[in-house]
Amino acid sequence: MTQTRLYQNIFNKIQDDIKNGIYQLGSKLSPERDLAQQLGVSRTSVREAIIALEVNGIVEVKLGSGVYVIKDQQDQQLEQTGFNTNIHPLLIPHLKDDAAVTPFEVLEARLQIEPYLAELAAKHRTDEQLEEIKEAFFMNVRDNLEHSSEHIGDRLFHIRIAEASQNSAFSFFLKYLLGKQYTELFSRMRSLYTPEDMPLRSQHEHQEIMAAIQSQDGAAAHKAMQKHLQNVINIFSRKV
Repeated sequence: MTQTRLYQNIFNKIQDDIKNGIYQLGSKLSPERDLAQQLGVSRTSVREAIIALEVNGIVEVKLGSGVYVIKDQQDQQLEQTGFNTNIHPLLIPHLKDDAAVTPFEVLEARLQIEPYLAELAAKHRTDEQLEEIKEAFFMNVRDNLEHSSEHIGDRLFHIRIAEASQNSAFSFFLKYLLGKQYTELFSRMRSLYTPEDMPLRSQHEHQEIMAAIQSQDGAAAHKAMQKHLQNVINIFSRKV
């Protein structure tokens, strides 16, 4: 495998294994260490691919347990061919996910939903979910130290907060929105308008969000997340 977008190659390989029935729905993936050895890649690259699979709703990472398949070939084919037979044919064209979504539309939608998710997470998170949020935060710290261009820890931090809200619909919606950020348009906008200190700014803002969730202060978590996302929009709008 080439070093360019290595995690995408690993993502495709694992997805193909799921489609081919090597991993069944509900089954556990091979340990990260074993996958790295089988594919001749680093564990970091495998971890990035697994997070991408989770963002796309194909697997679920359970801290201390493993990685489990939550979407199999049949589920993926159902999505591709147009839902199920219980949906009226007149509705199907309006429900297909084929619309282009701009980066600012994604950010504006996130600004509306994520402060509330942070508030819910502060109120309802478990101790285990708090540890998962912390794990994602420190992954983001490592990404910043290594000057990573992928920002895997950043996205995972937001995903873990959504999961800690205990609302599966909100969590699904956020993962969908984050998936829309894996586009050439968003990457180009980020490369053009992201100041050098933005990763560290975001890291500090994440720390404020995490502290509010840890202390179970819903109002503070809501305010901190709102400030964080508004700052991102302002930066991309050249307002700061």
